[in-house]
Amino acid sequence: MHTHEATADQGVPVLAIVGPTAVGKTAVAFGIARARGGEIISADSMAVYRGVDIGTAKPTPAEQSLVRFHLVGVVDPTVSFSAAQFRDRALQALADCRARGRLPIVTGGTGLYVRVLLSGYGLAGVPADPAVRARLQEEAGHGGSPALHERLRRLDPVTAARLHPNDAVRIIRALEVIAATGLPVSAYIDRERARRKVVPSVKVGLRMEMKELDHRIGARVDAMFASGLVGETAGLLASGIGADAPALRGLGYRETVAMLGGAMDLPQCVEMVKRHTRRYARRQMTWFRAEEGVRWLDVTGRDPTEVAEAVLDVYYADTRRTTEE
Repeated sequence: MHTHEATADQGVPVLAIVGPTAVGKTAVAFGIARARGGEIISADSMAVYRGVDIGTAKPTPAEQSLVRFHLVGVVDPTVSFSAAQFRDRALQALADCRARGRLPIVTGGTGLYVRVLLSGYGLAGVPADPAVRARLQEEAGHGGSPALHERLRRLDPVTAARLHPNDAVRIIRALEVIAATGLPVSAYIDRERARRKVVPSVKVGLRMEMKELDHRIGARVDAMFASGLVGETAGLLASGIGADAPALRGLGYRETVAMLGGAMDLPQCVEMVKRHTRRYARRQMTWFRAEEGVRWLDVTGRDPTEVAEAVLDVYYADTRRTTEE
């Protein structure tokens, strides 16, 4: 790698590496952290949980002995963990990282986590209201989510216009925000954007041809099952963790739980995980393409060392440009 001037001081921007699952974000972040004295803040909504190691492709103990990772395996698998909680912990990790004079690297595929940390706004500040949510879920169960969508259209037409009438989860969340704040979601976000501080960052997105990404996803899923995903899941269930625990709702785990319950056989389970993961990767790309200020790199056919070099080039060029401005 090129020799760059040291920048890991108090004012250094965060390096954020984003993109779909299996594109190679962690390997690139790890290489940069080792070469440049960095620490990695994981923005992965499932890797925060303890005990779900194989299905979340967590860094190995050996990797964690070489590079400091934050927000990996820090939450009990039975506890819900919100984007607001992530932001609080990640800001503390960022402060600790800077206090040690380390380059802060945020990487992960949970777009909402990246957004609430770096852009400083979103719905993370509105805590879930279990009573309101339960009532709305019951209404959706009886009358269907289109009826709730119509209610949302009357209260917040801007948000309703971008949500599918069958997207019950997001419709309920939007109505929950209105109940908690008295504001439409769009107005709440505008207000939060004005109030909160943005964390200076350079965001680099990794993308590759979908054919190669699909192949990598298939290979990763095969490797997870070969490494003992079924045994890990069975062990969590045997320890008394419920099938509906937050940590078991993630890709790979929910399908394996269903298989262990007799819903399908192993080959069907593996294929289902691959299909769901490929679909998820496309949703991630849609999210990150809409994210402001992402510098995209096509990494098709490139090895992690080469990609790390390209990411650093973008990072330092952007950092110099911002400083000069």
